[in-house]
Amino acid sequence: MKLRDLKDSVAVITGASSGIGQATAKALVEEGVNVVLVARSKDKLEALAKELGDRAVVKVADVADEVAIAKVFADVKKAFGGVDLLFNNAGVGYNNLFEKSTREEWKATIDANLYGVLNCTQLAIPLMRGRKGAMISTVSSVGGRYGIAGWSVYNATKFAVVGFHDALRKELGDEGIRVSLIEPGSVHTNWGFNVPADKMKERRESIDALHPEDIANALVFAFSAPAHVNVQESLIMPTRQISP
Repeated sequence: MKLRDLKDSVAVITGASSGIGQATAKALVEEGVNVVLVARSKDKLEALAKELGDRAVVKVADVADEVAIAKVFADVKKAFGGVDLLFNNAGVGYNNLFEKSTREEWKATIDANLYGVLNCTQLAIPLMRGRKGAMISTVSSVGGRYGIAGWSVYNATKFAVVGFHDALRKELGDEGIRVSLIEPGSVHTNWGFNVPADKMKERRESIDALHPEDIANALVFAFSAPAHVNVQESLIMPTRQISP
């Protein structure tokens, strides 16, 4: 399959300050893509943008903040005229038995993992029309397929994201806008609330967990596929991970 040339296309990446988002920004810039880096951490975004050079633009915003994220997309429209790729990567998750979990944890998880995706996606769609090969790609999780004890609210948001994308794909297919999900298993990132760092490190090393670059490469492949090819779902697991 001959892949598309991505040079000068425009990508909005949420959760871009670290982990998968950061790795994806680097991979896309290597392909000549202009990247809009969105996250809450100004210092981390500016350091990344300095490393990436002129193709990187920093936009500090919380994806759950409707006003802030609307300004991001208004600025993108003004600067670039449209969007070719939205990579919904921002997210959080609290490890806690549901009975012991708090409403604050519920809200933070739902705001980032679901409302953040909804906010960015709704704003991106009008900016994608007429742009060949446009794609909405979202990081879900193996936790969007299987429930995991201690991650109940996180699972709920990821199952919701899967259902949302299945419907959205059917809404936008006739317009040529692709809708894709990436569902990683264990990844070496700083992700994992309420989980001791040493326990997370031990778990990831025991199964030779994925690296952020592995997910970034999958995203670049899906985006660079011919416009008539939609990689609808990519479940990416470490070879040694035999359970969620």
